[in-house]
Parts: sequence; structure tokens; C-alpha cells
Amino acid sequence: MNTPKSTRRRRAPASTKATPAPGRAHSLAASAYREIRNRILKGDLPVGVALSRRQLADELKISVPPVMEALQRLEREGLVESRPRVGTRVRVPVRQDVEDRSLVREALETQAARLFAERATPEEKKELRQMGRQVDQLYAACEKNSSDRDFLFSVNTYHMKLHLRIAECARCPALRDAIEKEQVLIFNWLYETAVKRRTLASDFHARLTDALATGTPTQADVAMREHIRFGLHEVLAKLAGGLGEARTIWRHKKSAKPSRLLKRNDRTEG
Repeated sequence: MNTPKSTRRRRAPASTKATPAPGRAHSLAASAYREIRNRILKGDLPVGVALSRRQLADELKISVPPVMEALQRLEREGLVESRPRVGTRVRVPVRQDVEDRSLVREALETQAARLFAERATPEEKKELRQMGRQVDQLYAACEKNSSDRDFLFSVNTYHMKLHLRIAECARCPALRDAIEKEQVLIFNWLYETAVKRRTLASDFHARLTDALATGTPTQADVAMREHIRFGLHEVLAKLAGGLGEARTIWRHKKSAKPSRLLKRNDRTEG
């Protein structure tokens, strides 16, 4: 029997705009997240600089939705901040941010140091001491390459590997994951990039790794605590003195290395 025309279901017209498969959309958002985060950590996108979703999408050659997802993730993690009808910018850290993250980092990494001293094998302790000396050599090279942001980025990346390696050799995967998940190393890196603090003793990391490799758990705890607290007051002072304007005014800032990802802030787009 033929169905009356009045009761037939009409098929919805086919969409004329291709929609990325869920897996591909997630991949694009993850890629955008990494790219934007890395540019923030390099200092190419300095604290306080305004970000445009459309500009970012054009620069990364992707559509706007993956960029929006990436910025939302960065906002949840505290690297960017948004205000309604104002826009989105790289987050300007305040004293409470630095103090809170430092306390979390100290709690996690001193425990990792204690466990490393107890559980790491002789081979792992030897490896860590070598890594500590390598980090010191890299930081010394930073003094000669202070304007090379890609080099500084690679040094900070290796520095993070050192600290995560301590947690890995502590034989507590949950602790290692917590250090990575809380991004305490990322924020330490961001704060130091923001204030351009790079001057360290020539054996700063060698002393730490020696203490962890040869000392008791208590000695490892003390060494890590001192390592993390070093320079904290300097960072807080520079943040207070040099970023006050950025806290109250959302506007474009010129960076030493111009990027097309930077734009003038406007009130119509975040």
C-alpha cells in the first residue's frame, strides 16, 4: 500500500559542509593545544597578550572549533584566561598562583626525592647524576644563546625530563603522574620565562642529583626542598614589579620575536 503523501517522512537535505570525523577533530584540537602551549612556554606569546581564535586558526591552518577546544583546555589548566565580552589572553600570574603551585610542587617532588633515594638502582643513580651535569651545561649555554627561544625551550624540556626521571625511578607511577598532571614543572617554567630568570650556579643541578644519588631519604628531601625554593622570592618580586600593568589592562604587547599569532585585543572576539 502506498503511504499517503501527508504522512511520508521527508529526508533531511544532505549537509553541504564536511564535518571532521570525531577522531580527527580530537587530533586537531590536541595538536593546536600543544602548539599554543609551546609558544606560551617559549615566550613567543608573553603573559598578558591577547589571543584570537580566528587568528590562531588561520595560523595553524585549521578550523576554529579545534582552537576553541584547545583554548578551553589551556584555560582549565591555568595557562590562559578569558573574560566575557573582553577576550582571551595568556594568563598573567599573581602571587597566589606562584605560591600555591610552588607548595604543590614541593609536596610532590620532595616525596619523589625521598623515594628515589630509597628505591633507585645504582645504574639509575649514575644516570641521574649525568643528567644533572648535562642540565647545568645546557643552562650555562643559555647565557650565550639567551635570545634563541627554540634553544631555551629545548633546555627547559630536558630539565623537565630530569625531574620526571626522578619520579619514575621512585617506583611510584601515581606520584609521577601527579607531577605531570598538576603541571607543576610547566608552571615553574612559565613563571621563570615571564620574569626571564635564568642565572643559576654552575653546579646547581649537579648538587641536587648528587644529594639524591648518594644521600639518605632525609638528605634527598632537604636538597629537593632547597632546590625548589631557590629563587622563589626573586620570581615573586619581579612578577610584582614588572607585570602590574598586564594584570589590569588586556591589550596587545609586542614580543621580541613577532608572531602572527599575536593580535590587538578587541572586544568582539576571544
